[in-house]
Amino acid sequence: MPSLSEQAYADLRNRIVRLDFAPGDVLREDALQELLGLGRTPIREALQRLAREHFITVIPRRGMFVSGIDVSELSMLFETRTVLEPYAARLAAARGTDDHWVRMAGALDGVSDAAGNEDLMTIDRLGHEIMWEAAGNRFLVDTLDMLYAQSDRLWHLYLADVADMSHAVEEHGEIMDALRSGDGERAGELTEEHIRSFDAQIRAAVTERLESPLAG
Repeated sequence: MPSLSEQAYADLRNRIVRLDFAPGDVLREDALQELLGLGRTPIREALQRLAREHFITVIPRRGMFVSGIDVSELSMLFETRTVLEPYAARLAAARGTDDHWVRMAGALDGVSDAAGNEDLMTIDRLGHEIMWEAAGNRFLVDTLDMLYAQSDRLWHLYLADVADMSHAVEEHGEIMDALRSGDGERAGELTEEHIRSFDAQIRAAVTERLESPLAG
């Protein structure tokens, strides 16, 4: 069972990713204690972890704020994912079990019942999480989990209302087939293509917004 600190971290990060706490919002410990029904220590530990992962920014004598998205850092986020995630796919192809692929297939079966992009994004994340778990490296999982959350936040900022996630989620079917067959190289290649496609969508949306007459 997750500790109180882990529960606070997961809850707060989810609110940041889904923009319940928007970039620039002030975060006050006492208000968060009341919101989550938790004490000072787990809230403080969660905030410290979120600061290390760049979800929040601490400014001495001013307080804590939800971090903005620095467009110049998009390339660093995705170039890191395009190295680590295909590596995880190759490990998963070698180490994964039938249980992993049965669970992944079950998750992908939910595509036909998805009510919209939010449901599809949930399925996409589950597909990634099962692959990370199959890779069997907790340090890699922790890093990829954080990177995916930052990507998820970008999706909510720029694409949630306009992008069609169905094709991106369907790509997991090909990835799963490669993983199940133990073809690590193919799984890695497909995973890299999947991430690059998502990166291209984000970049296009960011560029369009920055070039809009209403920007700024």
